[in-house]
Amino acid sequence: MQNFFNGRTDDLVQIQSTMQAIEHACSEIQMHANPAIAEATLLSLRQSPQLYQTCKFILENSQVAIARFQAAAAIRDAAIREWGILSADDKRSLVSFCLCFVIQHASSPDAYVQVKVSAVGAQLMKRGWPDFMESEKEAFLSEVKMAVLGNHGVAAQFFGINFLESMVSEFSPVTSTDMGLPREFHEQCRASLELHYLKVLPIAVGILLPDEHRIFKFYSWAQEAAFGVTRKVVECDSTVVEVKVCAAALRLMLQIMTWDFQLNKNAVERVKSINVFSSGVRNDAMLLKKSEFILVQPGPSWRDVLISSGHIGWLLGLYGALRQKFSCEAYWLDSPIAVSARNLIIQLCSLAGTIFPSDNGQMQERHLVQMLSGIIPWIHPPDIISAAIEHGKSESELLDGCRALLYIASLTSPMVFDKLLKSLRSVACSLGTLSLLSSLTCEVVKARMADNTEEETWNWIARDILLDTWTAILQPPDNGKDAELPPDGIRASASVFNLIVESELKVAAASAFDDGDGSEPPQASISGIELLSPSSLEQPPVFLVFSSLSLSLFLIIIIFLTSVLGFFLPPIILLLYCLISAMDERLSSYALLARAAIDVTIPLLTQLFSERFTLLHHGRGTSDPTCTLEELYSLLLITGHILADEGEGETPLVPEALQAHFVDIVEAKQHPVVVLSCSILKFAEQSLDTEIRAAFFSPRLMEAVIWFLARWSDTYLMPLEGGRQSNCNPGHDSDCQLESQVSKKALLSFFGEHNQGKLVLDIIVKISMTTLVSYPGEKQLQELTCCQLLPAVVRRKNVCAHLVTLDSWRNLANAFANGRSLFTLTATHQRSLAETLIRSAAGMRNSEASNQYVRDLMGQMTAYLVDISSDCNLKNVAQQPDAILSVSCLLERLRGAARASQPRTQKAIFEMGISVMNPVLTLLEIYKHESAVVYFLLKFVVDWVDGQVIFLEAKDTTIVVTFCMQLLQLYSSHNIGKISLSLSSSLLSEARTEKYKDLRALLQLLTNLCSKDLVDFSSDSNEAERTDIAQVIYLGLHIVTPLISLEMLKYPKLCRDYFALVSHILEVYPEKFAQLNNEAFAHIVGTLDFGIHHQDTEIVNMCLRALNALASYHYKETGAGKEGLGSHVAGMMALGGKLQEGILSRFLRVLLELLLFEECSTELVSSAADALLPLILCEQALYQRLGHELIERQVNPQLKSRLANALQCLTGTNELSSSLDRINRQKFRKNLYVFLVEVRGFLRTK
Repeated sequence: MQNFFNGRTDDLVQIQSTMQAIEHACSEIQMHANPAIAEATLLSLRQSPQLYQTCKFILENSQVAIARFQAAAAIRDAAIREWGILSADDKRSLVSFCLCFVIQHASSPDAYVQVKVSAVGAQLMKRGWPDFMESEKEAFLSEVKMAVLGNHGVAAQFFGINFLESMVSEFSPVTSTDMGLPREFHEQCRASLELHYLKVLPIAVGILLPDEHRIFKFYSWAQEAAFGVTRKVVECDSTVVEVKVCAAALRLMLQIMTWDFQLNKNAVERVKSINVFSSGVRNDAMLLKKSEFILVQPGPSWRDVLISSGHIGWLLGLYGALRQKFSCEAYWLDSPIAVSARNLIIQLCSLAGTIFPSDNGQMQERHLVQMLSGIIPWIHPPDIISAAIEHGKSESELLDGCRALLYIASLTSPMVFDKLLKSLRSVACSLGTLSLLSSLTCEVVKARMADNTEEETWNWIARDILLDTWTAILQPPDNGKDAELPPDGIRASASVFNLIVESELKVAAASAFDDGDGSEPPQASISGIELLSPSSLEQPPVFLVFSSLSLSLFLIIIIFLTSVLGFFLPPIILLLYCLISAMDERLSSYALLARAAIDVTIPLLTQLFSERFTLLHHGRGTSDPTCTLEELYSLLLITGHILADEGEGETPLVPEALQAHFVDIVEAKQHPVVVLSCSILKFAEQSLDTEIRAAFFSPRLMEAVIWFLARWSDTYLMPLEGGRQSNCNPGHDSDCQLESQVSKKALLSFFGEHNQGKLVLDIIVKISMTTLVSYPGEKQLQELTCCQLLPAVVRRKNVCAHLVTLDSWRNLANAFANGRSLFTLTATHQRSLAETLIRSAAGMRNSEASNQYVRDLMGQMTAYLVDISSDCNLKNVAQQPDAILSVSCLLERLRGAARASQPRTQKAIFEMGISVMNPVLTLLEIYKHESAVVYFLLKFVVDWVDGQVIFLEAKDTTIVVTFCMQLLQLYSSHNIGKISLSLSSSLLSEARTEKYKDLRALLQLLTNLCSKDLVDFSSDSNEAERTDIAQVIYLGLHIVTPLISLEMLKYPKLCRDYFALVSHILEVYPEKFAQLNNEAFAHIVGTLDFGIHHQDTEIVNMCLRALNALASYHYKETGAGKEGLGSHVAGMMALGGKLQEGILSRFLRVLLELLLFEECSTELVSSAADALLPLILCEQALYQRLGHELIERQVNPQLKSRLANALQCLTGTNELSSSLDRINRQKFRKNLYVFLVEVRGFLRTK
């Protein structure tokens, strides 16, 4: 070590002077004096000609800790920068110096300096890992091992373990520091460490093998270090140095257990195979709502040390002994050693995979029993522990115990989970694990009920973790896992659900007179559950990532998105979405619990509803019903989730648990689900009575009623025949299957077409009409009715057939078509209502009747729109608020009708659109400065064209296309959507949002016109009369693309629509693209360049398809002696007189850069290959030159040779030809994948 720093004596003065300057600079930074000069002084140290000698001197002699810290950082930066020119002796000396310094100065009071030097040593160790011989590595790690095992004293032992922590962190690609080295280097270091240094020998706890057999195995060293100090840790108080060592050893073991093990199968072969496309993020994490854990799958070679050696028994014994010793010390549960031990225990609960033999899960079950034996004291008995926490005890141990239960539940079936506790004879508990989980959950819920604070306290967190545990048990992510509950488990689920319902009712009653500030999320408005979703908002879809964030992190992200990226995301909307998402997750967990004990929970809910209905009517006029109404609100939420699942785009079936139970019920009206449903329906029907509605049915309660009816009717109202099969096992006798089918038929038939279905349907329509008319201004209630309940009843044709025969439905349609009462609804709600009314035409007896129904419904509206557009006084009154509202509502009604286009109503809806073409153009001219009206106009046209274009004959197509072009030209001529940079930031953001919505509508219009060439149901056979859709689309692009800037493409939805259109037209009509003028051509090329670097792989894929189409077109055309893309390939002169590269040359460079040096998903390799092959064929000379330049940039001769061979194989193997047929493209895809696997590892750096 000294030989490396053998500076001359006459340099000593200079080195001392430098040290003093550095110390002075550090002092000035601490005092905030002359920071610029101080920073310049510190930076000069990194450029010092005697940097290593100077930094060594500072580290060993300076009395200023920060100066020593800066010296260590300077050594790291210089060594990483100069590693290639350092001699082998210099490299070894640098690592040795760091190791020796840490050991020799282990007792220094400034521990952070030693930690920094330790980190530097680990980084230099990794940097030289491929260079050092095995004997040199052994020498380095021998010094570390001696320190870890305590040969240099307890203080050095701690920093030895710390050094190993730094190494493990540094060798993991996820947490490694940047070194400017190929990704392959980091992966090779990771694989080497995992294969040779993390895996362990079968060392029994307490048996130290001879030195020659204790090879470099980090986990074993940590075990021995911890075991070596165990006795003193247990016997002495918690302040001894050995406690610190033990905590560090446990922390190191935990760090190794969270390693991303990849070599647990065929380890030697896997070293050579590196996933060069990996982002470094682990993919074995399991997410259960708010709880996340990582499966530990180290492989069979770890079995002896982790499972068979007694290591876990020692760990549990150590924690148990310390826990008992410090039971009276409140601080101990949150001490480093306690936290490290519990975290390691929890992580060991998630052991899985091949570490366990193929013995039908017996060893894993014994392992989990042992883990549970150590965890039981943390959580049992729950009532005593909960009381202790309320009196000041730390809740951390209980929460960790809940997490451990979650991990265990996620790895076992309910049957196995339940019998784990029964296998523990040492525990004074005769019940199963599910019963323990039930009592623990109940105690947490009780604590939550008794806690009146509004903060997210321990019982709140514990409740969420335990609900996740129940979810893992009752709805396992592994579909092959047996989810059947034992009888004790059913009783346990029933107990938990009963208490949860009691808790929710108590919260509901307590919040009845609140002002809305203190209620829990379950008391939020029910309308948000279904209506506040990412798809319903015209903003970048970032909502889904927020549901499990803390409030502080949530606010930080919102500030970043709004101030840095310029997105306008109303924080209150996002926060409300997060609360509603958490509420919905919790209600879904309640539903799983209820369905697990359905024989108990359904009668319970029926009883609770009956009691509250009775209370309302007996206390009518004499007592305040507010508390009871809030309880009904909460019960409707819970019951709705239990009886029916969310459709999520499909017609939901009756939940299996409800179909499979109650097999002894034969008569439909006696079925408990029918009884419960009927009681709620009868209560809802009472809202039709004016007096009762005024007394009981507040807007808030009606929201819950409408939400329940929408969810319930989607599942139970006139269900189609079929559904899920019985849950009976095939081995059971036929009587079980017969009883189940009889019960199922009884349940499904009661509300069917031939029983009570039509009567219930009539009640639902009447209730809907009541909410729309009798609750003016209640937007959330009306939104639930128009956007959830009514769409649910027209979703199936068999329901529509009965719906259109009801007087109540005809009254609703007549009020919509001819009345004024429904004009009080918002424009969006009127659109949804119009769509629903038109969709019901599917139930008419024939097409003529359906079309006449549409004409009768929409005729007066279209006539009115024609009249007002031709009114000579329209310009004078158009800007009045009433006029704007009236026009907006009419347009949204037309749009709703257009969205409901079906083959049997297509004729009437086409006539409707034709009749308002000229009025639409007139209104666009008049309302050109009213962005909302313009958007309504555009969206109506978009939806109308979308529903009509594939059915149109040639003559009608010409009419529609001509109208669309007039619309586009009029929009462009008025420069609608132009943004003034002089606006304030808030107004600028609002203007961009308005423009974004308009442009997206125009792109959708062009995309809909494109579909005419793909799907055409018209009967025309004369090709000469057909409209040239391609010419129309490119004309539209000429109009629209100048309005789309790269700034606008930051809106994800607009970006996706734009590139979907561009990709389509370039694939289908590449010849038209070549005819664009230079300005339009350059604009589209610029957007392709933007899109190919987009983070959304779908957008990148669309751009690659577009490039493939262009390059393939040009190659084929020039091969046939034609012009192809013409001058666009040769390039053009820029404004400054500089020649710009042609499009193919430009994108050949861009694509190679993307594939070789940037983040690139494996999903894109095939599309990239399809684009790259024609680009290479078109620009062979450029490709050869780029390949030569890339080879020459490699300094390492070995890497240079590998790259040259790989480039040769890319185009010269697998019998690749110059054809673009399917077989040749498949060959090139294989070649490219092999090429990228070979070279990306060393070309990409970190």
